[in-house]
Amino acid sequence: MKMRKSVLALAALAFFSVNAWSVSDADIAKLGQELTATGAEKAGSKDGQIPAFEGQSKPVGNWTFGKPRGDYWKHKDEKPLFVIDASNVDKYAAKLTPGQIQLLKQVPGYTMPVYPTHRECGVPDFVAQNTKAGALKSAIASDGWSLDEAVLPSIPFPVPQNGIQAMWNFLVHYQGAGTAYPNILTYLSPRTGSTQSIEYHSEALGYYPWGSKGQHSPKEAGRLTFGNYYVYASPAALAGQGTIQRTYFGKDVDTFYYFTGQRRVRRLPAYSYDAPMIGYENEYTIDSTAILTGNPDRFDWKLVGKKEIYIPYNVYAMQNMNAKTSDVAGPHFVNPEFRRYELHRVWEVVGTVKSGMRHSTPKKVIYLDEDSWIAAVGDDYDAQGKIWKAKENDITPQWELGACNYNGFVQNDLINGRYIIDLTVIGSGKDFKNIQDPKDDRRLTDSFFTGESLQAISAQ
Repeated sequence: MKMRKSVLALAALAFFSVNAWSVSDADIAKLGQELTATGAEKAGSKDGQIPAFEGQSKPVGNWTFGKPRGDYWKHKDEKPLFVIDASNVDKYAAKLTPGQIQLLKQVPGYTMPVYPTHRECGVPDFVAQNTKAGALKSAIASDGWSLDEAVLPSIPFPVPQNGIQAMWNFLVHYQGAGTAYPNILTYLSPRTGSTQSIEYHSEALGYYPWGSKGQHSPKEAGRLTFGNYYVYASPAALAGQGTIQRTYFGKDVDTFYYFTGQRRVRRLPAYSYDAPMIGYENEYTIDSTAILTGNPDRFDWKLVGKKEIYIPYNVYAMQNMNAKTSDVAGPHFVNPEFRRYELHRVWEVVGTVKSGMRHSTPKKVIYLDEDSWIAAVGDDYDAQGKIWKAKENDITPQWELGACNYNGFVQNDLINGRYIIDLTVIGSGKDFKNIQDPKDDRRLTDSFFTGESLQAISAQ
């Protein structure tokens, strides 16, 4: 009997260690005061390099959807304060990630242009209100990783106590009800010794059923976190193939893939985590996109703390639909004229693959921007403990959304020298669109993101 009681006590302790969130009413009262509505420090850094929070970004002039966003940003004419390269990398190393340092030292000609810092990543009032209303209610489930309770859309853990809470802040940062890309570019640089790159173009649509105005729970919509749809227009080998993927708050991903040769939709139960994407020469895994996509359950996440580093920020150049891919994509890295780095405070989170599980990159270090909670930079390590992939999300305020998001992702492979650009409209002539109300796109329903729907669409 005593042993049974001890086992029950240990089980209860494990449960509460996962679920309990030792944040008080006093902590929550700081939101909107010394902290922003989503938990960032309002004050700037003591040395003045990071300014105080400036409030929500607004365009200048007459910006409307479809016009190049960068042309209407009030700081568009700024010049770099300095440029970091191989000759001065050691001088700035304390504010660089290991992956950034290795890129600068390893890749000839690679540079990082550093600009003045601007903190203009706010959220709409209803997201701020949900964050405060739900902060003491948010909970991780007893499995240790799934988001069980939250008032969404919000930042569920604005004062995080552990790594998995911080990661959920990123995974459910406010993105509206959906994002539509009429023509999204993915670019794979040439192999060593070759000059032949590959450009992929596709129509894509993301769906966040918890992201519309109001108050939503993870338990709604079948616990669906994210619905993803895309169909390739090019290259010819992939044209017509398409995918619908469903990611959940607490269960395995569902993936449906349309194969043109078979004229059939197939369910791909293993097409998640580190499975290589079809058609990318084993360079791009499913969960690599946007630094981390999909479930975080294969890793133990440790919240290391805050630090100041140079991260991609206000990178409007990578959203220029009228730019040419050839102007952006150099032979070994993205043209620095299309990159912009600023000094920001970030949360450092280290993910280590769980005992009994496997992953091709068993260690991940992710840096979350304190203002937006977006994963700004990530370093993936291989089984030998070497940095394999250095990844970046290009963060910008999205004016129609009233919040920041990423619309540009770059992955540099430090072992074979190739890189990938994704989630951008470069060269497409058409802008992406953030959708706040699901009524504005009839596809933003649970029934659209199914295998049956993909079959019907693809058969047309």
